[in-house]
Amino acid sequence: MTRVPLLLLLLSPRAATPPRALPPPPTHRIAVAAAGAGVQNVAMSAEVTGEYPSPVSPPYPAVSKDVELRRAMTASARSGTYSSATVVFEDDWLAVVDKPAGVYCEALLSALPCSTAAAGGNPSTKPNLHLANRLDRDTSGLMVITKCNKVAGKLVKAFTEHKVKKTYLALCIGYLPAWEKIKICSGHGRSKHGAWRVYAMSDVGRTLPGGSSVRDMSTKFEVLGTNGKGQFREPSNVGGMDDIESITVQEKAADHTSNVDVKNSTILVRAYPQSGRTHQIRLHCQYLGFPIKGDVKYGGVIEWDGVDCDGHALHAESLSFVHPVTGSPVTFRAPLPLWANEVISTMG
Repeated sequence: MTRVPLLLLLLSPRAATPPRALPPPPTHRIAVAAAGAGVQNVAMSAEVTGEYPSPVSPPYPAVSKDVELRRAMTASARSGTYSSATVVFEDDWLAVVDKPAGVYCEALLSALPCSTAAAGGNPSTKPNLHLANRLDRDTSGLMVITKCNKVAGKLVKAFTEHKVKKTYLALCIGYLPAWEKIKICSGHGRSKHGAWRVYAMSDVGRTLPGGSSVRDMSTKFEVLGTNGKGQFREPSNVGGMDDIESITVQEKAADHTSNVDVKNSTILVRAYPQSGRTHQIRLHCQYLGFPIKGDVKYGGVIEWDGVDCDGHALHAESLSFVHPVTGSPVTFRAPLPLWANEVISTMG
């Protein structure tokens, strides 16, 4: 397998600066174009077109429809035969499980080897299982399953109010960032075609087609490695990342298909979502110019080093929250997926 040339471009953390508008990243080549997808270069801007605000990130590429259909069919088959969830933690009230990539969330409910403790020791009564959080089909990592309605309500509320701290690992292909740590703030919502898109912060609160509105979303990122160089480290205290540079999205994202001569780089990042919007990390990685590997819907490569990507390289690494019954703070870590172990093993 051909390796990407080793290159270290990790810069030291930048001093705190006031939020600024984020200029579009340089153009670069993605595999969607290389595969002959012929993605149309659609001009986007934060200017209002008619009644609704315009998204500042590009639409789904045409090739993503067939790729998503194929992956969905494969995941349905896998989910139907998935029978034993990997339990990271379990007590009388909840279980924390490690979801594999390419399996739908609902499959974990029937695959959880639950105890009968939540039913008061009565083996004839099964726990009332609920998904406290959800992950995308191709995202691996931690999910919480509650065993009774009361606990489910408390934990779902904690997720909704962003009281659950989360970290994700993502392997991205694109342009090297000129920062080590950063916070990006933008709008989030559906376009007139129903696709999730990035919007300018100035559009937050404005009405979208279908009656929804643009909502705010923010993510903190730190670079762990680039092109095989770097050092894997434990997640930072998010409170200790308050002095990092903050950027505010106001402009359209650059077209990433026009320059076929630019060679892409591999970037391993850790994401700290500060809000819980659908596809948030995937959208922000796309906008920053380094889409997640295999995330074809949001500009990621279809194949890499001659190997087709069967999903995107995104992993829900950790969860921290206050236990809804005991009141104790708890933190859980998921085992690293194969792709992450492979990347980390080559870093040095």
